[in-house]
Amino acid sequence: MITDVTGVLLAGGKSRRMGEDKRFIRVGQETLFNRSLTVLREVFETVCVVIAQDSPPLQADVPVVRDLIPDCGSLGGLYTGLRLAKTQHIFVVACDMPFLSPDVIRHMVQLKDSADIVISRWAIRLQPTHALYGRNCLPVIEEMMTLHNRKIHSMVSHPSLRVCVVPEVEIRQIDPDGHSMFNLNTPSDLEQARSVCDPGTGIES
Repeated sequence: MITDVTGVLLAGGKSRRMGEDKRFIRVGQETLFNRSLTVLREVFETVCVVIAQDSPPLQADVPVVRDLIPDCGSLGGLYTGLRLAKTQHIFVVACDMPFLSPDVIRHMVQLKDSADIVISRWAIRLQPTHALYGRNCLPVIEEMMTLHNRKIHSMVSHPSLRVCVVPEVEIRQIDPDGHSMFNLNTPSDLEQARSVCDPGTGIES
């Protein structure tokens, strides 16, 4: 159990492309929200959930907090998690990744002392909602918000931050099928995710 990093689940998205609230969609026997929360609780001693200011109340057996700054998307959730965490680092995931790997997350956390951001790269794309962030990111986020820049990717190129990118080849050494990097955004993605699971058990086939 990791005690010096806080697990943060971002659960305040609008789910526009899905057409329904992704948090409560079932993949296997669990909702996307519960699947993500279960993995974070397995890895981290302290976990919290961040939701949007206008999001309906969400029940969980961990603290649920609302964005400190409204309408800033994932960047606002990241900022809220960092500001409220008692640890120097947080590990952020979104609740639209149904097959999170505890081992991949642990591997990324081990790299925290060498960088302010430890971020995964999959299929040439950075995954900012599967990444570790340190408190040094806070002034950068505040600067971005002042400039109305809500793109988390902008942090990766900021000159004041040290960034460690974990490439696909490194992730595949732990998760050969790459299921842990799968994002669920559309009905087609949902169909694909459900095909990975045994519908009777909710366990990956």
